Amino acid sequence: MTRSSIALLVALSIGSTGCAATLAPLRGARVSPASIPRVGLTGARKVTFRWEYNEEAIVARGEGVARLASPDSARLDFFVDGGFGSGYVLVFGDEVIAPGGNLVAGMIPSPPMLWAAVGRLAVPPAADTVAAVDGSRLRADIGRDPSWRVTFDSARLTLLEHVEGGRVTETVSRAPDGTVRYTHPRARRTLRISITGEEEVARFDASIWRP
Repeated sequence: MTRSSIALLVALSIGSTGCAATLAPLRGARVSPASIPRVGLTGARKVTFRWEYNEEAIVARGEGVARLASPDSARLDFFVDGGFGSGYVLVFGDEVIAPGGNLVAGMIPSPPMLWAAVGRLAVPPAADTVAAVDGSRLRADIGRDPSWRVTFDSARLTLLEHVEGGRVTETVSRAPDGTVRYTHPRARRTLRISITGEEEVARFDASIWRP
């Protein structure tokens, strides 16, 4: 597997659209005015993880490294087990850069889904946001469709759902044990990430941010 092909594989696994579930009604006591926790990156962090990608008959797995820098920079490197290839994605705010040309770039999902995987909420604000509290959970519908539903548990981002026509087209979930799962039900694609280590660093060398 070549470097460009694994980059395409990663791009597909992180972002595509089988059956999309209907968005469930918003549960809990309504909060007025709607207030959403501000969750973002702080400082600089290096996160190591295991990943597994599935798309029907295709399965790939390996190790990865995420380098995260405040306020909105990230580099995600993926390495296939057995030394069969590697690929990376750079994210700067709402801009995503991936090797492989226009085909790869076209398969990358919107930055909000990528940022949700590392715990940062980067959904465009909307005046018609509705929020509700259910125990320790706060859920909010953002946008007219709504375009997004975000769930927090004790101010920690645990779930982001992208909604089109009342149906959930893609999801990022974050479990307490450090497992992150991206799903795109229509395309039957999933990417599972299990965090194996995390450390704060002073800063990253500037060279890692160059494609």
